[in-house]
Amino acid sequence: MKKSNSPTLDRRDFLKYAALSAASFTMGCAVNPVTGEMQLMLVSKEQEIQIDRQHSPHQFSADYGFIQDKKISRYVSQVGQNLVAHTHRKDMPYAFHCVNANYVNAYAFPGGSIAATRGILLSLENEAELAALMGHELGHVNARHGAEQLTSSQITSAIVSGAAILAQSQKESYGAIVSGLGALGSGLLLAKYSRDNEREADKLGLSYMVKANYGPSGFIGLMDMLRDLSSHKPGLIEVMFASHPMSDERYASAQSRLKSEYADKQKQPIFRERYMDNIASLRAIKTTIEKTQEAEMHMAKKNYSEAEKDLSLALKKAPSDYTALMVMSKCKLVQKKHGDARRYAQKAHKAYPSEPQASHLLGMANIGLKRFDDAYQNFKQYENRLSGNPNTIFYKGYSLENMGQKKMAAENYTSFLKQVKQGEQAKYAYSQLVKWGYVKQ
Repeated sequence: MKKSNSPTLDRRDFLKYAALSAASFTMGCAVNPVTGEMQLMLVSKEQEIQIDRQHSPHQFSADYGFIQDKKISRYVSQVGQNLVAHTHRKDMPYAFHCVNANYVNAYAFPGGSIAATRGILLSLENEAELAALMGHELGHVNARHGAEQLTSSQITSAIVSGAAILAQSQKESYGAIVSGLGALGSGLLLAKYSRDNEREADKLGLSYMVKANYGPSGFIGLMDMLRDLSSHKPGLIEVMFASHPMSDERYASAQSRLKSEYADKQKQPIFRERYMDNIASLRAIKTTIEKTQEAEMHMAKKNYSEAEKDLSLALKKAPSDYTALMVMSKCKLVQKKHGDARRYAQKAHKAYPSEPQASHLLGMANIGLKRFDDAYQNFKQYENRLSGNPNTIFYKGYSLENMGQKKMAAENYTSFLKQVKQGEQAKYAYSQLVKWGYVKQ
């Protein structure tokens, strides 16, 4: 007979968990803060903020954490905050960040957390272009486009059941697969906006930046840069264009507004020199960033030897670059070179000890080395810094299983299955619980 505190489940339990929290999403209408019109909205302002706070830290960590250069961090925040006074939702808890990812992208969570990658910052030419980028993301938050996505019944049930981090992504990157972090960036919370959403965000972003005294040419400059990259380096911008679809109509519409609505604002400043001064540390490691970008594109095509060559050059220029070290560790890990993966993850952890992804990657490498005690400690360290990732719970369970701690493993597998119902990990966890007699069939 099992003890009463043993984790027992039956099939109805798995169905029940998905619906438990859905009742808290009360159907109703709300006034759109931009249009002033009533719209169907299942997500309140408070829920937007809660969802943001719960999930944005995982995305930021998956993007290798916030940039360590405090000057750039303050600068990006200041540019974003300059626009807030001109938005429709001034009372949102906005936060503007630069993250260490190399791909070219920016994104907004529904509660006002906005991030730009160091890859896109390196591609911009002036502060007005940065303001245009932040203004566009602010447009999505102010028009409640993220809340519209969440209002969809399928997305709502995925969010409230806690599966958003795993995200059931359309296309998981190699990094998500080998690190076990989940590909939130291509998942439901940062889902693809509609063309209508993009047009509205363009209009709002252009308005916000011009009211903040930036030259409207910065918006066209941003679009020109994105269009040029899509032609010459499409792999760098794939994620951004997947979530922010570009079109000739959008570009023509922005140009038309410059010539009509904002014709008298053309002489407002773009602040090129100030921008270049503030991102000087990024420009100093341009080669490292570009080589790491190339390596990631090679890895996406499974050209691991070419990726290693590029990463070696990247690390020669900047030996302590956290992102390059992490990408090298992932490159080694996906090739099952677990010892090398562990060594680079250790270097990454030393370079940025407060960023938790390195701990997770160390755990994955130690699993490959069958150092399950060490792996379990790595996952605990990750969880202490950043809780709420169901994948961490799964790998803690897997480590415990291989340490002979079946009861604790079962508890972790049960916790994992309360959040994630699909995929190979879910199948494995369920099968082990059945085999050990914790799930009644």
